[in-house]
Amino acid sequence: MNKRKIYFAGAGGIGMAALERYFLSKGYRVAGYDRTPSDLTDALRKEGVEITFDSAAEAIPDDFRECPDEVTVVYTPALPATHPQLIYFRDRGYEVVKRAVMLGAITRDSKGLCFSGTHGKTTTSSMAAHLLHTCGIGSNAFLGGVLRGYGSNLMLSATSPYSVIEADEFDRSFHQLSPYVAVVTATDPDHLDIYGTEEAYLESFARFTELIKPGGKLLVHTGLKLKPRPGDDVATYTYSRSGGDFHAANIFRSEGHLTFDLVAPDRVIKGIDLGVPVDINVENAVAAIAACLLTGEEISDDDIRRAMSTFLGAKRRFEFWLREPGKAIIDDYAHHPDELRASILSVKNLYPGRRLTVAFQPHLYSRTRDFAPQFAEALSLADSVILLDIYPAREEPIEGVTSKIIFDRITVADKVMISKENLTETIKSRNFEILLTAGAGDICASLPAIVDAVGACR
Repeated sequence: MNKRKIYFAGAGGIGMAALERYFLSKGYRVAGYDRTPSDLTDALRKEGVEITFDSAAEAIPDDFRECPDEVTVVYTPALPATHPQLIYFRDRGYEVVKRAVMLGAITRDSKGLCFSGTHGKTTTSSMAAHLLHTCGIGSNAFLGGVLRGYGSNLMLSATSPYSVIEADEFDRSFHQLSPYVAVVTATDPDHLDIYGTEEAYLESFARFTELIKPGGKLLVHTGLKLKPRPGDDVATYTYSRSGGDFHAANIFRSEGHLTFDLVAPDRVIKGIDLGVPVDINVENAVAAIAACLLTGEEISDDDIRRAMSTFLGAKRRFEFWLREPGKAIIDDYAHHPDELRASILSVKNLYPGRRLTVAFQPHLYSRTRDFAPQFAEALSLADSVILLDIYPAREEPIEGVTSKIIFDRITVADKVMISKENLTETIKSRNFEILLTAGAGDICASLPAIVDAVGACR
């Protein structure tokens, strides 16, 4: 890029943060706007990103004003077109592009491993990036979560030809990418506020598979409704936990460990021990390992075993906050019914016979409206449910849509609906054994107080 200044409108988003860090590492001048301070914006400011929380055009730093030939503006679709700073930049002829366009430029100039799907993107892409790093190949990885063990959602390599990217289907952003290896983990309908119908959602994924570079690879989960449309010179493979070209065998649980063998078309890798030992990560690991093997790089069985055993996961992806005899607190980003179901079942399998309490914060009015019965069905797998108010994120309220449309359908007798402000006291008053907090909103902000309250009760 010729322009050495980049302004990020929506700088506090996790996906935007990775780009900011990437361009900082390349010597660019980086600034931006976000609505409210957070731990992430605090970290970015310490690293050198100048962030304002004032939406007025006057708050844009002086050296980014009146210089359209020097600045590229990157924005998130979560910002409205009427945002004062976006209006300022557009009216003055600045180059204003979506985040996905910037990621697309990076994949065009590299061999991109692009992980798409309704769920599983963050974990599989993070596993792949960790594996490439562990075996010495490396990558420039743009992840949807802060990876434990690295303290960042960006991994850098000055010499690797590979990029690892979480390919987001929201607003059809992944149509800007040029994958070398494309992965589709799931196509359960989501973002229906954008797509309208399941058919349109599936068509968007089909279009994504058309974008794979000549000579590239497509890895698709078995059993999807998706009808891929890769080019004739793109090889297609399948995977799952129990079938497909890549799958798991001999899954074994013992004393907090979860091991399995990976069956690939040309080899069997025995004794893979998961660092985050939950059932869903067997399938995630199969996808991540398969994607890396499909690059054609020589990766040894020992490298694969070492990488999977040392993978700690991304923050808010099955993250333990308390783990001791008789009591555990786990936090998970699950915000789609299938993700929530998988997370709950993973906890129940990890702690058979133990009483599970789930505190869930629905994310988006539209998603709550579209999937209320499915959320209720998933939550009914728990022994006790604490349901919070909806976290609106980018949305305005929808008439008649509240958490109650989920709550009324939950079949568990022990259930309560509360505001987030009452969450800590509610949990403190309950003698839970295993607690799972879930949702893509700000429920995680309560975890330090919850852990302190639980400790005070002992």
